[in-house]
Amino acid sequence: MATFFMAKSTPRSSNIGSSSASPIVKLADDHLFTIMLLLPVDSLISFAMTCKRFRSLTTSDTLWESICRREWGSTSVDAFKSSINTNNNQQLPWMRLYKQVSQLDSFSCHKLPDPDSDLMLPTPRASHSLNFVSDCLVLFGGGREGGRDLDDTWVAYIGKDFQRMLKWQKVTSGIPSGRFGHTCAVIGENLVLFGGINDRGMRQNDTWVGQVVLSENLGITTLSWRLLDVSSVAPPPRGAHAACCIDKRTMVIHGGIGLYGLRLGDTWILEISENFCSGTWIELVAHPSPPPRSGHTLTCIEGTGTVLFGGRGLGYDVLHDVWLLQASEDQLKWVQMLYNLQDIPEGVSLPRVGHSATLILGGRLLIYGGEDSQRHRKGDFWVLDVSKIPSIKEQSTPLNSRGLQANMWRRLKAKGYKPNCRSFHRACADHSGRRLYVFGGMVDSLLHPAEASEMRFDGELFLVKFELETGAVRC
Repeated sequence: MATFFMAKSTPRSSNIGSSSASPIVKLADDHLFTIMLLLPVDSLISFAMTCKRFRSLTTSDTLWESICRREWGSTSVDAFKSSINTNNNQQLPWMRLYKQVSQLDSFSCHKLPDPDSDLMLPTPRASHSLNFVSDCLVLFGGGREGGRDLDDTWVAYIGKDFQRMLKWQKVTSGIPSGRFGHTCAVIGENLVLFGGINDRGMRQNDTWVGQVVLSENLGITTLSWRLLDVSSVAPPPRGAHAACCIDKRTMVIHGGIGLYGLRLGDTWILEISENFCSGTWIELVAHPSPPPRSGHTLTCIEGTGTVLFGGRGLGYDVLHDVWLLQASEDQLKWVQMLYNLQDIPEGVSLPRVGHSATLILGGRLLIYGGEDSQRHRKGDFWVLDVSKIPSIKEQSTPLNSRGLQANMWRRLKAKGYKPNCRSFHRACADHSGRRLYVFGGMVDSLLHPAEASEMRFDGELFLVKFELETGAVRC
């Protein structure tokens, strides 16, 4: 984490006109600005301490907006700017915002109230999919009481502004067929659904594309699903796998539970045509690669790679390993991010399966819930910041710096509403990464909450919100 000493440190005096001065002081401000954009934040702060001129340049909010774009992604920054009610010409305090996000240690939690009781709501479920696309929440499928699958699709319009009251609308049923343990990734304005398990135990390997169409008054007109033509090559049938979008028309899946209950460790890439009418599956064979597992997560971080975390392994053990899928020399390669679990404060609770891992503001992963090897459900929130790991491409031994690992993992404090501990729920964030929606999952039974085997399906929707101070506006 950057130390942010700029407000406290006194820059060293320098005689810019001296003949012995470094050539860098002779550069124009715009050239220095270009150089500073290439520096890591810690180096930028050190640069600011050399003289008053450099200090002034490095406190520019224009510079820090560019740094936020570099480290958070332009999509997240643009969505953040549009999500707060300020004058378009007003410059936000980007340096202060960067510091707040880097030092984030808490969030507020809100239960979203049900609308009018006469309106239909999604039934309690787990192992479903929940996505934020076209300014809407889209919920599909899952499993319910009695081991039955669900085939319904629900949509709730959110829009650009935060709303506490959401109105669900059931838009389709029967297509795709009922299933749970499937994946559904957002690619542009489309949803791409793959696999899953039905209530007869059959594994699927079909691929579907969904698209939301809004009416002019922002009521939901339809959500259309259609089968994607992938010719004869497709991954083996599976459920409880992980997937995410890694490019404008590319999705990756890994692992899951295949035929006869066998846990898989293969990686497949789906490349979709420009019109989203067809696609091609290609198996990625790489060494090393994550071992077989199910109930894990894959999350893409813009400019960094795709992060795999946790799950249940071959021996029914619950995992805590972190892998990064990166492009290297025009090839995708898996790199394990090694660390010592015992060196992380409260790290003993990190191993989990059936959790969620969602990209939030600042290019970090918010990991929530899940369960341990004894099926005890969790209610903790962790932030994983892979940018804190230096030279991850060259890692071959566990990190031995306890401080560095503490920066990589951080447990957050929840304020406000306290939801039940849960596993196999689903979560998604809006485009700004400041608001996270969580729905459903398995929670402890009301009758026997202390027994891990006693659980029920949940139908609750709640919101996780990260509060930031922007000066005149609290957002």
